[in-house]
Amino acid sequence: MATRRRLAAMATGLSISMLAAACGDDGSGDTGGGDDKPFAGKTVTIFSSIRDVEAERLDAAWASFEAETGIDVKHEGSATFEDDLKLRVDGGNPPDLAFIPQPGLLATLARDGKVVPLENLKADVEANDIGGWVELGTVDGKFYAPPFGANIKSLVWYSPQAFSDAGYEIPTTWQGLLDLSSKIVADGGTPWCVGAESGGATGWVLTDWTEDVVLRTAGAETYDKWVAHEIPFNDPAIVSAVNAVGDIVKNDDFVLGGAESIPSTSFQEAGLPLLDGGCFMHRQASFYGNQFPEGTTKGPDGQVNAFYLPTVDAADPKVMLGGGEVIAAFNAKPEVEAVAKYLTSAAYANERLKAGNWLTPNKKADISLVTDPLEQQFAKLLVESDVFRFDGSDLMPGPVGAGTFWSEMVEWVVDNKSTDDTLAAIEESWPAS
Repeated sequence: MATRRRLAAMATGLSISMLAAACGDDGSGDTGGGDDKPFAGKTVTIFSSIRDVEAERLDAAWASFEAETGIDVKHEGSATFEDDLKLRVDGGNPPDLAFIPQPGLLATLARDGKVVPLENLKADVEANDIGGWVELGTVDGKFYAPPFGANIKSLVWYSPQAFSDAGYEIPTTWQGLLDLSSKIVADGGTPWCVGAESGGATGWVLTDWTEDVVLRTAGAETYDKWVAHEIPFNDPAIVSAVNAVGDIVKNDDFVLGGAESIPSTSFQEAGLPLLDGGCFMHRQASFYGNQFPEGTTKGPDGQVNAFYLPTVDAADPKVMLGGGEVIAAFNAKPEVEAVAKYLTSAAYANERLKAGNWLTPNKKADISLVTDPLEQQFAKLLVESDVFRFDGSDLMPGPVGAGTFWSEMVEWVVDNKSTDDTLAAIEESWPAS
């Protein structure tokens, strides 16, 4: 569900123009301009779902690259991006580049021979980005797509004032999180707000919970096997993770309104009781900040803030669940690769970070450029992550990831269906190979 919802200069010290020139010319020996503008007169088109103010920020962020290289970058955003991209590709009129937020779509396009590999950029991603993005941009052993932007999900929203007044500290282990929840109950409060109602997508909040806990209790390797169906959906490791989720969300003492309220409480409104002391914690993604009323202050000194959802042990690798976009190329031209290389660099990330409301998985970008205190925390959490994994339900076949996984988790909560029966039903729904 992540798809319905960047941070130091380049380590090589290359100038923007050298960055582009490093991708080579078109083989003719003529780069289309003088040495100062290696791609003068060239145009590169980009297609994405980004529109309005955010699109204006894109244009501003790559303006210096255009000026130094001579490339005219033309961006087009669409509210119906996925459908429009398929139509354009099938019609023989693809863009040069696209920002794709669905890894499954990238895989389909790659296997259909519609996108071209960007193997020359793999080393950049390995050197510059947090773990997990090389795999995300790889299809059948070939590297196609470096990362662009990202969002993070492994967060717990809370009220700093409420925690301070009650003397509560931010937990750093999973058991610490459970102990804090029990203490809040003993003190007469309600630890958690949880809401999974989202129209036809009701249940995705619970699948996010599951994915986060699988990463923490079973590890990234098992997570990858589970998402790819290399182990069954009801593998013991997944059963254990779902039961750990149940320790919180199926505990009526822990959840505002009790577990039965979860499927009927909208995800948009679920965390609002943090503002009036109705609950103390709300596990939700970085984008949830937009759901609080206008004027709500956010950050360490604000009305609401967020902390990292703890791992089992504080020394465990910092795993981060999230979403984002990868950069796919449809034309094998030097100027196209040059733009892709720039867009995944710290140089671009720094330009885009200045405008706000954006995160990058690039560890070499300068997060001090982020001025909003909450966004700065998110940026720091992202680049300090040891492992990044994309939202699992977005990687699974549609009938499962956007079907039975959602619906069965709702039944698991509202009908108190057993974990074994729930996961067995999802396993049975997985499409035959």
